[in-house]
Amino acid sequence: MRIQDRHPVEGGRERMTLVPESLDDLWHLQYVLEPGDLVGGDTTRRIQRNDDQMRDTGGEREHMYVTIDVEEVEFHKFSNRLRVAGTIDDCSREDQLGLHHTLNIEERDEITVEKRFKPDQEERLQEAVEATENPDVVIATVEEGQAHIHSVEQYGTEEYARFTGTTGKGEFSRSREELFEELTDALARLDVDAIILAGPGFTKKDAYSYIEEEAAEVTDKITMVDTSGVGDRGVHEVLKRGAVADVQAETRIAEEAGLIDELTERMAEGAKASYGPDNVAEAAEFGAVETLLILDDRLRHERSGEGEWEIDADDVITQVEQQGGDVVVFSGEFDPGQQLSNLGGIAALLRYRLE
Repeated sequence: MRIQDRHPVEGGRERMTLVPESLDDLWHLQYVLEPGDLVGGDTTRRIQRNDDQMRDTGGEREHMYVTIDVEEVEFHKFSNRLRVAGTIDDCSREDQLGLHHTLNIEERDEITVEKRFKPDQEERLQEAVEATENPDVVIATVEEGQAHIHSVEQYGTEEYARFTGTTGKGEFSRSREELFEELTDALARLDVDAIILAGPGFTKKDAYSYIEEEAAEVTDKITMVDTSGVGDRGVHEVLKRGAVADVQAETRIAEEAGLIDELTERMAEGAKASYGPDNVAEAAEFGAVETLLILDDRLRHERSGEGEWEIDADDVITQVEQQGGDVVVFSGEFDPGQQLSNLGGIAALLRYRLE
């Protein structure tokens, strides 16, 4: 994310000019923008013409700069865009004011955002700015008969490739070398800064030896990690052990995986942990929250005024921050966030146990 400009405007609001530089940045913006914000950007709009000079042709697209009063924000990661919908608050044509419009924001599009930025939203933007410098990482997990490649994004991990096949003897058997060859070819094509090669047993070491022989330049990027599984399970183990954090210190996924594991361990022991909106709000009132865990989707829903919680999420966040606690907003796209969702979307690691 690049912040081009920022300055205060009347009413206690602030106007920022932002340039999202990656799909991750668009994902971050989904949780920064909310109803009531003003968002401006270049767009095209179909204009209906029906006058004496030009018959109505069904509308012609006209380029204009539009500022909309936000009503809805939706991240479309498969079409690489963020859709921001609302009514037109300002544009070059007065006859379009108050009409509905959708801005389709893509990578490298410059937008202006005017709003009252909440502390966690400021932190998310800063995280996006800092993440621009983070290295790109993939996790390759391999065992006998299968290999997987996952890319590490801030909104979660994505399976990039999967290779499977029988091994051993028989008509349909497949040599290990074939599997290693496919894995090597795929890794060699990726433009990444680091590769974590993981899996159980000696298979990954044999895969490394094959890669070293066939594509030595790829091995310069590889770090090996022992895991008991491959695929999604292996990826979670890699993240939990901090292997990604070694090469991408700011990645939020590794932090979330560790925090959710700490939370579940404490819960199993009946120790210093709390979950659910009412219980966490009570812990915050006592100043007992060391780290607040809250799900981005749930936080956005509660802020929209359509939530079911009886507590005010922003009040809890403010209390925790004022008491020196940490606030971590989880991504709902990744497994730790899904686990947090099953606990009500909010939980806390406590300084001391509440009776």
